Amino acid sequence: MELLGTTTILLLICISCLLLFATQRSTSHKGKEPPGPMTFPIVGNILHLNPRNVPESLKKLSEKYGPVFTIYLGPKKVVVLYGYDVVKEALIDQADDFSGRGTLPLITKLFRGTGIVTSNGETWKQLRRFALTTLRDFGMGKKSIEERIQEEAHFLVERIKNTHRQPFNPGRFLLHAVSNIICSIVFGDRFDYEDKKFLTLIDLIEENNNLQLSVQAQEKGNSHSEFNTETLTRTTLDLFLAGTGTTSVTLRHGFLILHKYPEIVEKIQQEIDSVIGRDRSPRMADRSRMPYTDAVIHEIQRYIDFIPLNVPHAVIKDTKFRDYFIPKDTMIFPMLSSVLHDSKEFPNPEKFDPGHFLNANGTFKKSDYFMPFSAGKRICAGEGLARMEIFIFVTSILQNFTLKPVVDLKDIDTTPLISSLASMPRHYEISFVPR
Repeated sequence: MELLGTTTILLLICISCLLLFATQRSTSHKGKEPPGPMTFPIVGNILHLNPRNVPESLKKLSEKYGPVFTIYLGPKKVVVLYGYDVVKEALIDQADDFSGRGTLPLITKLFRGTGIVTSNGETWKQLRRFALTTLRDFGMGKKSIEERIQEEAHFLVERIKNTHRQPFNPGRFLLHAVSNIICSIVFGDRFDYEDKKFLTLIDLIEENNNLQLSVQAQEKGNSHSEFNTETLTRTTLDLFLAGTGTTSVTLRHGFLILHKYPEIVEKIQQEIDSVIGRDRSPRMADRSRMPYTDAVIHEIQRYIDFIPLNVPHAVIKDTKFRDYFIPKDTMIFPMLSSVLHDSKEFPNPEKFDPGHFLNANGTFKKSDYFMPFSAGKRICAGEGLARMEIFIFVTSILQNFTLKPVVDLKDIDTTPLISSLASMPRHYEISFVPR
């Protein structure tokens, strides 16, 4: 029995060594792969990562191994791209090579690989083309998307007025308003905020996609079509999840930040009064005449760093990148955090400062480093919609209300809470005082 036990231990050691060798070795006949820390059998580099702040762990690894390095999440190989230069080279200069979608268990569970977010190949190309064309054409019916957002902003303002200056967390209101934009596009109409079906839908979205999809008949007469019930239903749900969650969370972050800085709110309101006035709804054409407001909104998106790791990419073929070889289907983390918090482009990146997007004369300053929606082939399909929603909702609310904190300004913590995939705002309450 003792001999059997010793043999088993030796066998396990041999297997572990083989696994370690297999994960460490590079394909020398095709070129060297990016460097990285030593991996351990089964767990890979999990021990090198702080689960409470993965972006910070990857930042430290980049300081040791450079802007292109390899880690293993268990047995899964990941190449991390850290810094503007390498992210741009991959997502823009070599956009086709890096256009695949990487998979993580949570993302696979949420999106199932059939919709626009996680699909690959021809399925992804057709669904993305369909979604972009549809969003571009939506006018849907008699109202343009901008008119729909203006209408929803009006309902949101009225709802806030009904709180009668009582402090509350605006997250739910903002989520309902943003979700109604997608509803009006997909279903042709908005929902009342108290509609039970609408509230059920919101609850399901907040519970990370507990909706269960059922497959019906495939598109008749074309067995190879990507437009079947499952993919189109999944794409619709992707629009809800991506279009509702990301924009509403950005707005929640935004008002958390803004109510800490009343001097910033005052400058925005001066610009609103000068350009828009108090009697008409804000519109996108106003933005070019409101450089300070535009800078603040850009800074909100930069500062919160909503998806620091980016949604994972993958290389669609064996790829030569800089001096390295990256095998086909390798998952890629193009770190948006490393771009949005680049200290050369944005001095003191951990500080909220609208000056990051303002020239010395007060005009708006564009930056190639502004990538909250990612870049290249996989850039967020709803970027234009999100920009409209954020601008119109922020300006509509500040046109009508001043923000009153319920705690001392020094006690308001705006630093995001880092989860596995996204940065979330801390809980807060605020009073909206009519102007």
